[in-house]
Amino acid sequence: MSDISPKALVSEWVTRFNRGDADGLAALYAVNAINFQVCLDPIEGREAIRAMFAREFAQAEMTCIVEQILADGNWAALEWRDPLGLRGCGFFHIQNGLIQYQRGYWDRLNFLRQQGLPLPTE
Repeated sequence: MSDISPKALVSEWVTRFNRGDADGLAALYAVNAINFQVCLDPIEGREAIRAMFAREFAQAEMTCIVEQILADGNWAALEWRDPLGLRGCGFFHIQNGLIQYQRGYWDRLNFLRQQGLPLPTE
């Protein structure tokens, strides 16, 4: 997949995310990739990213509806929503056909409430 465009790679990411395919998603990341959802601590490494997706898919039913995917050079931006009304965006830095760095912005408290998951305590 080294010749895939950043926009096409993010589109494939959405397809695998919507299938709940943690292994397939992890395969889109570089071995030393970083996934940083700004409301959480960064996750470093392909295997840790795979484990994070597996945990999340086991806890909640998630669907990513694409609003738009924009690309510029080695970067792609994904604006998304889900069927429950949550909205967010993600930025993907692509190198050699793999995600090297991902940064996402979304409202964690609304997500937890919508999914009926426990809220964090201080």
